[in-house]
Amino acid sequence: MDIKERKKLKLIVRELSQIRGRHTELVSVYAPAGYNLDKIVGHLQDEQGTASNIKDARTRNNVIDSLERAIRALRLYKQTPKNGVAVFAGNASESDNKVDIKVWVVEPPEPINQRIYRCDQTFKTDILQGMMEENEVYALIVVDRREATVGLLRGTAIKVITDFTSGVPGKFKAGGQSSQRLERLIDGMAKEFLKRIAEACKIEFLPMKTQIKGILVGGPGRTKEEFVEELNEELRRKVIGVLDITYTDEHGLHDLVEKAHELLANETIIQEKKVMQKFFEELGKGTGKAAYGKEQVREALNAGAVEMVLLSEDLEEYDLEGIEDEAEAMKTKVHIISTDTREGQQLKEMGGFAAILRYAYTPSDE
Repeated sequence: MDIKERKKLKLIVRELSQIRGRHTELVSVYAPAGYNLDKIVGHLQDEQGTASNIKDARTRNNVIDSLERAIRALRLYKQTPKNGVAVFAGNASESDNKVDIKVWVVEPPEPINQRIYRCDQTFKTDILQGMMEENEVYALIVVDRREATVGLLRGTAIKVITDFTSGVPGKFKAGGQSSQRLERLIDGMAKEFLKRIAEACKIEFLPMKTQIKGILVGGPGRTKEEFVEELNEELRRKVIGVLDITYTDEHGLHDLVEKAHELLANETIIQEKKVMQKFFEELGKGTGKAAYGKEQVREALNAGAVEMVLLSEDLEEYDLEGIEDEAEAMKTKVHIISTDTREGQQLKEMGGFAAILRYAYTPSDE
């Protein structure tokens, strides 16, 4: 799924997740790919008959009306879409004194594999949420003799799984036999520390080895190479890069991904970072070839000055107000930027709208 599809699905799931029914009155229906929709419509009609027995009049009416809206939505299809279809219907009003029955129809980016009907106080969105997760991941490990952090890169999100501290003391500078014995003890403690991390990685990553596209290892000095030697053989074969970095905490995971940009050149996170870095470079140089803020971006876009539009995935649908359509009309590329990266967070904090321009352009309100 590309990031534009992910954003669209994320907005729908976010909206559905915020709605709460007063009682069990929110209807969720999942029709699998290739399933006969007439059977599902028949089931929902049967449920309408069952709902007529609900004692509370308001709940009864809401359930019956929601089922009717779902039935109408499904009848618009001559056949089930190739990935199936999900329909959600229910009272979306935030006021206790009003009823606002709405229906949402989602043709998912991945196949639905199970038939589901549920009437509850919340919509069932976990199946769609699962589709938003990237199936392919990279394992990230940053390590030195004193600490280590293990994480995952999934799409544009870097997640810490666990961290370790060793208690291994630093090197001694003094000579003599006693200090040599101490050094051997310290080396032994460090080796045991690396074995402990390697065992944790084996437990964590071996069950998901088919998902892991590669393993990146980073850290200062030779410790990272020594760690790779301790890795389980199957995991060792998945190591695609061993890189010099300074930090071995969560910050180090981000540095590791940035240092591995050539190895990850085709991954979404690197493509996003490159686009955002280009924007910040133009902004920092003061060339006039960068714009941010909704109105400035829109004005530059309508003037034909925009090379590419950068939109935060955190923007609400109503904030966009046709900018994507305007960009398409101008044959201007649109990048939806995730909020998982540091650059994506900066864009969000700047209001969520930015653009790289074809030439220097000064908005009229400046």
